[in-house]
Amino acid sequence: MFTGLVEDLGRVDAVEQTADGVRLTVGTRLAADLGHGDSIAVNGVCLTAVVLDEAGATPSFTADVMHETLRRSSLGAVAAGRTVNLELAMRADARLGGHIVQGHVDGLGEIRSVVEDGFARIVTVAVDGGAEGLLRYVVEKGSIAIDGISLTVARVDEDSFAVSLIPETLERTTLGSAEPGTPVNLEVDIMAKYAEKMLAPHVAARRGGAA
Repeated sequence: MFTGLVEDLGRVDAVEQTADGVRLTVGTRLAADLGHGDSIAVNGVCLTAVVLDEAGATPSFTADVMHETLRRSSLGAVAAGRTVNLELAMRADARLGGHIVQGHVDGLGEIRSVVEDGFARIVTVAVDGGAEGLLRYVVEKGSIAIDGISLTVARVDEDSFAVSLIPETLERTTLGSAEPGTPVNLEVDIMAKYAEKMLAPHVAARRGGAA
């Protein structure tokens, strides 16, 4: 489990494509804090460190990315040299500074616009499916993870939502250089999904009674 507070910007050192999936190697100082089998979030995707290398100038870790993850996230298009957001798994005795993030990407969004707003920057993200898709879980002033970054929703429209980013977020995450057209990983608030599932039988029963 994660909090959505990015700890480092890592660099993708290698992408090994195979018929079985992708083996991804990322250089980061956080690799020194990883053990074999530990979890780490890469652009909001929870991966498992299977190889650790601390011999080089920059420590690195390697993780296997299966087909399901490649289909559901932007890691399917990641290339060597790219910068990625990284976060180590949350410690049980640590502060929950962001919100509960599982590292399980629900789908992809696309940055529609980037607008300066004083010292902040408003980023609007388009989401396929509208209110019937992932947007049904997104509420104004609620939480959402974009590429693993815990953010507060500033506005929700019919097919998009917006977040306002402070300079700290712009400096410490990949959203600082994101441009319109950039695909981003989205993870909605897990509590919203559980609430929907628990209420679904009651909603269906009421609709059946009304019929």
